[in-house]
Amino acid sequence: MEETISIKDIFKTLKKRWKLIMLLTLLAALISGTISYFLLTPVYQSSTQILVNQKQSENQLDSTQIRSNIDMINTYSVIIKSPAILEKVIDELELEQSVEQLSQKITINSQENSQVFSLTVQDSNPSQAVEIANTVSETFQKEIKDIMNVDNVSVLSKAEIKENPTPVKPNPVLNIVIAVVVGLMAGIGLAFLLEYMDNTIKDEDDIERLLDLPLLGSIQKISQHK
Repeated sequence: MEETISIKDIFKTLKKRWKLIMLLTLLAALISGTISYFLLTPVYQSSTQILVNQKQSENQLDSTQIRSNIDMINTYSVIIKSPAILEKVIDELELEQSVEQLSQKITINSQENSQVFSLTVQDSNPSQAVEIANTVSETFQKEIKDIMNVDNVSVLSKAEIKENPTPVKPNPVLNIVIAVVVGLMAGIGLAFLLEYMDNTIKDEDDIERLLDLPLLGSIQKISQHK
């Protein structure tokens, strides 16, 4: 005998277990909010913009040189995060971290066919994020002349500390929304699981479904009065 679940049965299960579903949803949101606001360390971000452009003796654009400058950005991205640059930054700022740890905080972003790329630093201290971003940019601009024997790097914009810096992560609101969705799905799944495992007879419909026999009558519960 095959069992079929109707939409009525689904809504019936949800109505019956709505307290469990809401409890799991609220619990997930509470845990996520607590972790996001009180346990996770906020991370701040600062960026600088760097231009790669060979200084020309004449006021004319050389398309070949521009293409070469764009292609060099990939090489520069590796050099910026190398010990040759970061060791000098660590010494200058007296940072208590290794080259590898500092490198993980730095991200290089470039747009296609653009001679400008951005250097982004993430740190738990907003002031230190600004200092690292500016020092890395300045150190790279100075050292690249000796490393590559070129003078085609300029810092277009420096990182600046904002009056009220806002962390880029964690995002408590997003985390809570995700937790609510996960908690709601878990609650619904658990509700149907409990309903599936519950094989007790609850009403006349269960008798007809399980025994495959028609219901001839029922006895109502009569309350006793004194």
